Amino acid sequence: MLVRAETETDRLRSAAVTTGVLFIVATAASVAGSALSGPVLDRTDYLASLSEDANRVDAGLLLQFIAAGASVGIALAMYPVLMTWGRGLSLGSVVFRTMEAVMYIVAVVSALSLLNVAQRFLGADAAQRASLQAVGDSLLDVRDQANLAAVMAFSVGALMYYYLLYHSRLVPRWLSGWGVLAIILTLVACLLALFGHHPVTTYVPLVLPIAVQEIVLAVWLIAKGFTSP
Repeated sequence: MLVRAETETDRLRSAAVTTGVLFIVATAASVAGSALSGPVLDRTDYLASLSEDANRVDAGLLLQFIAAGASVGIALAMYPVLMTWGRGLSLGSVVFRTMEAVMYIVAVVSALSLLNVAQRFLGADAAQRASLQAVGDSLLDVRDQANLAAVMAFSVGALMYYYLLYHSRLVPRWLSGWGVLAIILTLVACLLALFGHHPVTTYVPLVLPIAVQEIVLAVWLIAKGFTSP
């Protein structure tokens, strides 16, 4: 019995540290990636200036790709722990965070495609530039809609595992409850962005609480781990 208890404790500790590290990787890579590529792609003359900052955009998109992989890893790392408290919800969190990653990859691919359009734009005449501008704007729309879909999928998946964390008391209820409330605010931001035709980043005050909560949760998991049920 003692060996079994130690094994269970080690399993919880390993899952907690892995989850905490992935939370930090996902958040840091996402923020850094957006900071690098976002300002370039959001310029009004992005096609004319994109080639000059191609390396910066490539680096930012690579970080966003890493963030997508880490997002799936978070749900996968918690699944063996949470499945005891709700197999359906824990599996659902994996599914929705996988959908999130797929949407982020679609956004990354759309942004990468702009580099080819930008190169052709520089050597094109006025008539060709008009059509290339329309293509570029369409690719940016795909990127924005894919990012919005990714945040919505994240919100649904995260709500599932935060509910299980709250129910199981694997982390303090103030921390998991903060996560539930912050995710609800993020869903509100997604709905406002969807019907207001604005990027979800427009509603920073609604999205910021979950970003802070995930860093706090990551530190808690690395330092304290999951509480043994």
